[in-house]
Amino acid sequence: MHVHLVTIFPEFFATPLAVGIPKRARDVGALRVSLVDLREYTNDRHRSTDDYPYGGGPGMVMKAEPIIDALEAVRAGAPRVRRVLLSPRGPVLSHARAAALALESDLALVCGRYEGVDERVRHFVDEELSIGDYVLSGGEAAALVVLDAVARLLPGVLGNAESAATESFVSGLLEYPHYTRPEIVRGIGVPPILLSGDHAAVARWREAQARELTNRVRPDLVEE
Repeated sequence: MHVHLVTIFPEFFATPLAVGIPKRARDVGALRVSLVDLREYTNDRHRSTDDYPYGGGPGMVMKAEPIIDALEAVRAGAPRVRRVLLSPRGPVLSHARAAALALESDLALVCGRYEGVDERVRHFVDEELSIGDYVLSGGEAAALVVLDAVARLLPGVLGNAESAATESFVSGLLEYPHYTRPEIVRGIGVPPILLSGDHAAVARWREAQARELTNRVRPDLVEE
């Protein structure tokens, strides 16, 4: 997969892309990332990517032309690119949506800033995505969330492919509790069933725990 990050702050991604899952995905050849600097698509000496809103009001609005030109440049080299605008208007990112995006060959993530983007940009994207009902200072952090959620689902990225299949939200439930050594921590022990060596019993316990935990913490998932 080739991810194109469309942003006015390409330096924002330097460290996150050099560690963890994004780095591993790039190292194994499953992920390629290009930083698309919107300032390279401006046509004034100040390299302006924003301007005052028509009709007045607070803040600045990101201009349409640099974003559209950048997306057209990406599409010229990748005709099948899926163009995604990070926006509070979009549906909230889910595991199912991340899994669908992981099947794309090229993905362009457009990072907004300020009061938002010129409305006309929406004619040049394929979808919008949100990562939650709160406000960020820019779309770069949201783009990293999407990139990480997608990258870990690419073939060969996780050390154990089963890890991705048993995590929270994959089955519609939260994941069951995990324990590791030592057996006793501050007087709290590991559930005996996990020490029994009975794999079938462990599987039943884990499923029951996942259902109980989801019912208690996220009943909305059960309703869905």
